[in-house]
Amino acid sequence: MARLFSRVDQSKLADWWWTIDRGMLICATVFIVTGILLVAAASPAVAERIGIDQFYFLKRHVIILIPSVCLMIGISFLSPRNIWRLLSLVFIGSIIAMLMVLAFGDEIKGAKRWIRIFGFSLQPSEFAKMSFAVVGAWVMYLKKEKLHFHGYKVLTGLYLLVVGLMLLQPDFGMTMVTSVIFGVHIFLSGCPIWVVAALFVGGLVMVLSAYFIFDHVQSRIDRFLNPDSGDSYQIEKSLEAIKEGGLFGTGPGQGTVKLQLPDGHADFIFAVAGEELGLIFLLPFIALFLYMILRGLNKIMNEDDVFIVLAVAGILVMYAMQAFVHMGSALHILPAKGMTLPFISYGGSSLLSSCIAMGVVLGLTRRQVRQSIARGGSITKRGR
Repeated sequence: MARLFSRVDQSKLADWWWTIDRGMLICATVFIVTGILLVAAASPAVAERIGIDQFYFLKRHVIILIPSVCLMIGISFLSPRNIWRLLSLVFIGSIIAMLMVLAFGDEIKGAKRWIRIFGFSLQPSEFAKMSFAVVGAWVMYLKKEKLHFHGYKVLTGLYLLVVGLMLLQPDFGMTMVTSVIFGVHIFLSGCPIWVVAALFVGGLVMVLSAYFIFDHVQSRIDRFLNPDSGDSYQIEKSLEAIKEGGLFGTGPGQGTVKLQLPDGHADFIFAVAGEELGLIFLLPFIALFLYMILRGLNKIMNEDDVFIVLAVAGILVMYAMQAFVHMGSALHILPAKGMTLPFISYGGSSLLSSCIAMGVVLGLTRRQVRQSIARGGSITKRGR
């Protein structure tokens, strides 16, 4: 593609190509393609078990993928200010949608997290946590720019609003991811260390409280500590699938344990990858995920714009947290938690949210030519 544009091309598309972080763009593309292949491998068995067309999930995955990728690319063209404006609308919409979920949402496995829109199940909390990373970053930017703006109070208020609605669903997993994003904002914005320590202690108290308040949290932790205390079928099958795959895997489409995994296309897609592609795929896959996150963090190391630093760091930590919980659950190093793997797992809301968030990261980490490179000009950070 580089041959299509010369460095003196002044078109917007050429400017985008030469200023975008192509390393992260390639990582996201690899994950998206891998997701299609793994959903194609894992979803037919799930579809047949519930009596629907075997390609039902794959078709819907591809349908939602098209606008998701378009949004990712489109958002990466935007300026930081327009990214904030767009994500503020997403944040407001997700809050309204979470209120609607509590009143009209579909209850599945004792939780109200989804609402049906145009035939698709939408999970508003996916968009709330992602947009909170951007809106919270803007609040901290305003705190720096306006001396009398109570940024910490506003950020805390927004955080309590989001997690309060999440806990009412209840969705403890999303609550923890949002809490980590909030902690990153507080820490990187220069908050006193004693406040950061207090937040850490508060997080531990939250987890302990959840154990006694929410039955499903208590059950998962109990089964993690003592598998004989309850139904550990999915975890057992997940570990069996990874063990069956061994070093080289059984081959694409050849897995058999995946046929018995109820959520193999979504919450346990990492186990399907382990069975069919083996450890020889899983290790580079994990390394690529780490590379994407570390590359993104490296891009903001010398950034002096508070908004860009906090928004990008918040989203990257969100990716890292979700991937860690998903993989940790599949490997039984963490209590089982139904959390999708960004870009990979089936799930319209998850895929759409992941792509929008990547569009934000790509847009905020772009560099822009202020003078003609052909004339010896320099590349500087994008303006607002």
